[in-house]
Formats: sequence, structure tokens, C-alpha cells
Amino acid sequence: MIKSILKSDDFKLKNCINYIVVIIALVAFAVMQSTGSLKASYMNLLVQIGYSVILAVSLNLVVGFLGELSLGHAGFMCVGAYIGTFISIQLHTVIESKVICLLISMLCGGLLAAFFGFLVGLPALRLKGDYLAIVTLAFGEIVRTVFKNLPWFGKAMGLSTNAVKFTKKDFPLFIIVFITVIVVLFLVQNLVRSKHGRAITAIRDNEIAAKAMGINVTYYKLFVFVIAAFFAGVAGVFYGHYTTPVMYTFFSYNYSIEILVMVVLGGMGSINGSIIAATLITIINYVLQKELPGDLAALKFLIYALILIGIVIFNNAPVLAPLKEKLSIKGLISKLTAKNRKPEDILNDPAHWDKIPTKISMDEVLSTDIQQGNEYTPDKPVKGGN
Repeated sequence: MIKSILKSDDFKLKNCINYIVVIIALVAFAVMQSTGSLKASYMNLLVQIGYSVILAVSLNLVVGFLGELSLGHAGFMCVGAYIGTFISIQLHTVIESKVICLLISMLCGGLLAAFFGFLVGLPALRLKGDYLAIVTLAFGEIVRTVFKNLPWFGKAMGLSTNAVKFTKKDFPLFIIVFITVIVVLFLVQNLVRSKHGRAITAIRDNEIAAKAMGINVTYYKLFVFVIAAFFAGVAGVFYGHYTTPVMYTFFSYNYSIEILVMVVLGGMGSINGSIIAATLITIINYVLQKELPGDLAALKFLIYALILIGIVIFNNAPVLAPLKEKLSIKGLISKLTAKNRKPEDILNDPAHWDKIPTKISMDEVLSTDIQQGNEYTPDKPVKGGN
């Protein structure tokens, strides 16, 4: 199965656009950081964008490609944030390098989140629609409540991560996050384009027909759920190494809805859309938090909701479809690459009629005489024929 997932299709540039964009952004920001022109606040914003993209792309596997509604994605992130960061703190007493501790904790936090995804998915994926959403929502609330009351994780005060939190003196965390984003995109895109991805989308389109064709529906549902939970756990580990303390209040129902909004806003089943939407929503949150301090912070959610409503209307209103096409990336590229041909250019075109080499003169007429019972033999061209 892994071989078929990693086996890529014929190379197409459009399938690599997201890799190219992320790599260019990574190189540009790394150069800015090395020269000291990148502020610490912007570095934190890049980390937020990175783990938000991982969350949106992984949830898109469940909601967009599998067609199941999950509202517990923040719960899997909570598992990775608490347990993965706790493991990193314990490792840091033995291993001095924060980067090595982070890499090990990423694997541990992702695997533990995937394990919880298996435990939840095994019974829950027998449900559909709103019932599955309710179960996953309950899981998210139970998980954060449990961590709130465990003494190893600081209870209501949260888990202090000062020992492993990345600072200015350490290796830039956003570089590791962006590299992980590239790996996640590679794995998810190759999964979607493989035969397993076609089986997953077949389940989304018609589960009964997929069963009739011999697709193991339960296996693929559980597989997607576990993979998405693993990536959510990795994103949680990044969050734990980015902030302190890790508070249970962050992984609330509202954050699960925010991740779902990223998926819906970017387009169900669109990986590039999830990347753009996650980046856009993270930047909007950052700007609103920065520009609305004090009592004005209460307006954040109102302005945030109005912006989202405006974006949804812009994406779906038929009246705005021509404007959307003009402003789309594909439309802008076609305008930039289109050649403005003038009439005199067409007249001097080498494909003009008087410059086209032909075997038959234009004043000659081909005629055929077909009679029943006779073998067809084409007549020779007759010069000046009618």
C-alpha cells in the first residue's frame, strides 16, 4: 500500500505548484531570518500558518475526500500537544538539542494521536452524518477535560513548556514546520492520486456502490481517520513547542469549527484551497488580535464573521462569477501569457493561404465517381473542372 501511495503519476507542473510556493516562501523567510530582517512576531505567525495548514489539509482528508463530518480534530491536536510536549520535556533532561527532542516528540505525539483516532474511529465510523459529528465533538471535549484534571500536565494551569520552547537563540521553528508541511503535502497528494485515494473518493460519492465493487469501506474509513489524527497530533506538538503554557482552553469546540471553516472555505477536496484558506484565516486572526487591543477585542469575532461571510458570498454568488474568473490566478496567468495579435501580424503570418505549400492547386477540384457494384477508384484531378 505504501508503494502505491508513494508512486507518483506522470510529472505535471500544476501538481507541484504548492510545493514550489511553499519552498520559495521557506527560502525567502529563511534568508530574511538569517539577515535579521524578520521580526519575532512574524516568525511566530509563520509557525501558526504552518500548523494551521497541516490541520486543514489533514481534516480535508476526512471531510473533503472521505465525505465524513468530524468536529473533534482539535481533540487529536490536544493529545499531540500535551503528550508530545510532555515527552519532549522529559527527553530534554537527557538530550540537550531541542530540535532532536522536537523530532522525537513529533513522532510520539503523532502516533499517540493516531492511536486515539483508531479507538474513536473503530466504533464511531459506523455512524454517519450528524451522529458522527456529535461523537467526534464529544471526544474533543472529553480529551481536553481529562488533560485539565491530570496533575502531570499542570491541571487547569496548563503544561509549562519553557524548557523546550523555541526562542530567538534556537534554530528557527518555522523552518521545521514548513519542511513538515512539504512532507505532509507530498504524502496526502500521493495518497489522493493513488488507487487508495480513488477508493476513498468512491466511498464519498456512493458508499453502497463502493461496497458492491469490493472496496473495504470500514478499512478505508478507519485508515483516513487515523492518518488525519496523526497529522493533527504532529500539529499539536508544534503548538506545544511554540507557546507556553499549553492550555486546555485552546482546544475547544470553537477551534474545531475554525479548522472546519478552513476546509469549507478553501473547497471540499481541494488541497491547494485548504492551504490558501488556512493561511488567510490565520493572518486575519493575527491582524485582528494586533489591531483590536483592550475593549475593542470584543469586536474581533464580529469582524471575523463578517469577513468570512463576505468571502463565502464572493466564492458562491453567480453574479460575481465573472469577477471571480478575472481575479483568479489562472485568469491572471492567461492574461499575462496571452499574445495581443494585431491584424497586420495576422496578414504577415507564415500560415497565410498564399504561403501554405499544398499538393493541389486551389483552382483544381477533386471529384469521385462511386457506383454500386464497382470497385472504388478515385479520379484524377481535373484542371478547371466544374
